[in-house]
Amino acid sequence: MKKFVVAIGMIGALASCTPTEQGTAIGAGTGAIIGGAVTNSWGGAAVGAAAGGLVGNLIGRSHERQGYCVYRDRNGRRYEAPCQ
Repeated sequence: MKKFVVAIGMIGALASCTPTEQGTAIGAGTGAIIGGAVTNSWGGAAVGAAAGGLVGNLIGRSHERQGYCVYRDRNGRRYEAPCQ
């Protein structure tokens, strides 16, 4: 029962986050679980959390900018604008 209450609290805390923050937290948690299970060590869990957090952050960022595309101007500079 205690674990259930903690899980509900964590889910509730994530509900108020932006998509980038949610992606980072979910990616870090998933990466830590997978890294710890594969290597059976705390070090593997830490590496998995870092990698998962990075990937989750990138995925979360892409969800915040839906409808925008990356373009290049004639000088080669990148910019974002609504997709055509």
